[in-house]
Amino acid sequence: MTKLRAKVVLEGELEVLTGLHVGSAAAGMQIGSVDSPVVRDPMTSYPYIPGSSLKGKLRSLLEAAEGTKPNRSGGSGTFRHECDDREEALKCPVCRLFGSTGYRGGKNHPARLAVADLLLTEVSIEELKLIDTGLMYTEWKFENALDRVTSAANPRQIERVPAGSAFSFRLIYDDREDVEMLDEDMRNLARVMELLQDDALGGHGSRGYGRVRFTNLRRSHRPVEMYGTGEEFPNEEIGSVADLAREYESAER
Repeated sequence: MTKLRAKVVLEGELEVLTGLHVGSAAAGMQIGSVDSPVVRDPMTSYPYIPGSSLKGKLRSLLEAAEGTKPNRSGGSGTFRHECDDREEALKCPVCRLFGSTGYRGGKNHPARLAVADLLLTEVSIEELKLIDTGLMYTEWKFENALDRVTSAANPRQIERVPAGSAFSFRLIYDDREDVEMLDEDMRNLARVMELLQDDALGGHGSRGYGRVRFTNLRRSHRPVEMYGTGEEFPNEEIGSVADLAREYESAER
């Protein structure tokens, strides 16, 4: 394990521009229940976005942007890119940032980026309490899939987080001594965050769901030496993901 130099923390809000569906297993087959519920916090019943959902989407966008070749079967006929060992992963923009699992005797490369679960902001919680949709903090989306040959209808109800809601996000990057790649990794992170704003998060993106925008970004560079001293970590307002992308694009390469 190489020495940790600093943590780079990015925080802000993820604004939902169109109804968002990050699905959970259906609780049962009750009459009148939604066919596709959203994932919820079991303690509060608030909808949330698992960090794994955001991280997986960012990774897939970077794979597409880099044109990396899928080399591992993910089951169900899907494939993904993953380097076979740590030495290879350190040279790979995707695996260096998002991690890789050792294969055929290769060593794992832990992800440099950690993505926390995204929780509803207090403002959104209060706003969603006031809406009357028959669901808690969410809305129904009624759809009717038609068989193009027989015209048979297949009605369904999908639960969504309404447009206008916002979630707090927190991304933490480990700056380590093994390789000087901080600027490149942060450029790639900013790049895929910006790409996501022209893509979709969650399910049914091709039908208009899941358009999102990152807002109110804040960055804190936290050297290891500051931990345990009682000093406040510096916090810098960035504003938008485009500002973040421009800043690292202009950094020395």
